[in-house]
Amino acid sequence: MSLERDAALDRVEAILDAVESEPMPVPVREVWVYGDVALGLDPVDRLDVYLTKDILLGGDADRADEFEAEYGVKGVGQTVRTEWAEANPESLRANANGHAAPEKCLAAHLLEDDEPVHLEVCNASFEDNVTQRLAGAKRREDWTTLLDPRGVCLWVDGQRSEEAMRKLRESELALPTLSRALGMLGLEEEQAQEAAKDLHAWRDQQEGATVRGDVV
Repeated sequence: MSLERDAALDRVEAILDAVESEPMPVPVREVWVYGDVALGLDPVDRLDVYLTKDILLGGDADRADEFEAEYGVKGVGQTVRTEWAEANPESLRANANGHAAPEKCLAAHLLEDDEPVHLEVCNASFEDNVTQRLAGAKRREDWTTLLDPRGVCLWVDGQRSEEAMRKLRESELALPTLSRALGMLGLEEEQAQEAAKDLHAWRDQQEGATVRGDVV
């Protein structure tokens, strides 16, 4: 399953609209797109979206026991907003330890299960996380954990970049191949080609809506 380019960008606009106008499980600071959609491809095999989230501070955990008893999810009010969980109980998701998982809650709120969209969620900005993930992938020799560095920032602290969206709509962005982009970040040519191959293979295995979260 893939998306026609216009449909993929319409989907991006809908995500931006939701982040701007709807309560989110946690504060969202940045929205980026990267990979195929940034390259101007049509159709887009998978739409890759990156959210920079803020850690929930000053939360209200007074009703945490109530949510745990009713939905089996711990930590509401500590890791996700109580008011969001109350309004969107169907989107409340937990990690393996049973605690509310911000990245999974964001995905459940923003995405449909069967659409070819991948959501990356981190507390760090996209550019910082690209560097961090590259360093981690080199240490572990696991290129599937890389973040494709070819990204476009569409929304920061409540401000939408209409110019960036226009360039996406008109396929004006000139971006390198993945292996070349990784080479520009310091990988040797052979290493960059291997990394690009592994990352493409990992993406090809993904189906439906997927989400990955990390903390830097």
